[in-house]
Amino acid sequence: MDRWITAGVDGSPESSAAAAWAAREAVRRGYGLRLLHAWSPVPDVAAFAPDAAAQADWARSVADEAGRAVASAHPRLPVSVESPSDAAVPALLGAAADAEFLVLGSRGHGALVGFLVGSVGQQVIAESARPVVLVRADDRAEPEAAGREIVVGQEGVPEDSRAVLEFAFATASARGATLKVVRAWTLPPLYAYSPASLTLLDEAGGMEPYERKALGEALAPLRARYPDVPVVEHVEIGSAGQVLLASGAGAQLVVVGRRARRSAVGSRIGSVAHAVMHHAPCPVAVVPPA
Repeated sequence: MDRWITAGVDGSPESSAAAAWAAREAVRRGYGLRLLHAWSPVPDVAAFAPDAAAQADWARSVADEAGRAVASAHPRLPVSVESPSDAAVPALLGAAADAEFLVLGSRGHGALVGFLVGSVGQQVIAESARPVVLVRADDRAEPEAAGREIVVGQEGVPEDSRAVLEFAFATASARGATLKVVRAWTLPPLYAYSPASLTLLDEAGGMEPYERKALGEALAPLRARYPDVPVVEHVEIGSAGQVLLASGAGAQLVVVGRRARRSAVGSRIGSVAHAVMHHAPCPVAVVPPA
């Protein structure tokens, strides 16, 4: 098996949901599944602390239990189970680098609040070279009724969204789902206009036709590569995060691009990805730039 999906597991209901989601996706795509439980040894500073061997056995049992659950549901799925003694962030980042994408569990608090992403998850999402999918505990038995779309956000020129659109089209193709592609726009301040931009807008017939044309250009090569995927184009004025969340209210998956950057207080992923991660009522895929 050359292509794998990796899921992080830790024995929690959220990680069990992540493993189940990843297993279903691996079956759809014909990939294998790797289950990873990273653990850091607890120093033996007290009489009641377990020794290193006992800690390793416990960590392995967590990963093995997740593997048995997946194997029971998908007997023919190739499954690899790993329990490295390493800090969670570097272990997950290393595992993600060799995977098609990484799946993590995340605590959820209902449709209005969405995901609660801990420091480990946020750091992995911000630094991962591969897409990261967040799954909540209540997504364990994912409803996949016909008509539930995959929703993806597109912005900028075609190259800006190439990776996020590629992930969304491939996922929709594997699921036989309709793909709704959302492009939000706002009126720029007057000083942002230049003679060149005014000429482009005039040729396009105005702001909204210009945005629709830009979306069509970004989608053209992906439509040609995935002719089996029905596509709905949606262009709307408004905040990108709010428009994407509203469009994804009934979706089975929302796909968003990441704009990671470093700051004095840590990694940032961009306001749109942050809004979708914390408020979407369904699984969310965060895709790094190509």
